[in-house]
Amino acid sequence: MHSQIQSGSVDPLLTTKEAAQFLNVSTYTLEKWRYQGRGPRYIRYLNKAIRYRRSALHAFVVEGENG
Repeated sequence: MHSQIQSGSVDPLLTTKEAAQFLNVSTYTLEKWRYQGRGPRYIRYLNKAIRYRRSALHAFVVEGENG
């Protein structure tokens, strides 16, 4: 699906749907967190597309474990 983005990438970029599956939350939850300025770090490019680095999702989980 996103082979051009992820091909050979050490830290692949995930869509909102993929990130939600990784975190076991709904896409709505991720969208709400973005609107509220919370949640994992994300990348916005082409003025609309949202992507999450897998490492940012890992860091978000680890921060939650310590908090």
